Amino acid sequence: MYTMKQACEATGLPYETLKFYCNEGLIPHVKRDRLNRRIFNEHDVAWIKSLKCLKGCGLSIQEMREYLQMCLQGPASIPKRKKMLKEKRKNLEEKIQEIQESIAYIDWKETFYDDVLSGKKTYVSKPAAGICRGQ
Repeated sequence: MYTMKQACEATGLPYETLKFYCNEGLIPHVKRDRLNRRIFNEHDVAWIKSLKCLKGCGLSIQEMREYLQMCLQGPASIPKRKKMLKEKRKNLEEKIQEIQESIAYIDWKETFYDDVLSGKKTYVSKPAAGICRGQ
């Protein structure tokens, strides 16, 4: 069994976050010791690690709550869970694309600045239309 502190160490979550997740009902069937302090078993710790991953995937607290409810329903809810995760994957892929475009813009600007500093190009102060997403 793990204390709150030990569960935090095992999962990498801050104490306040783990307490919040418990208070929000995101960790099912939390047990308590004789002093009424929360305690966790290996299954709980594995679930807490999953919550951390789900948060990293962009799930909101409400979405994590919905995901938990689906998990508690058993295998019948797997198609719904897959659909939820597929949508989050699509969002993450879009973010990756945005980040790659931002990096390409920075690379372009760095090359431009290097060319100006080396004398290959004359500096002209104007925005680079069409380079950055949304322009």
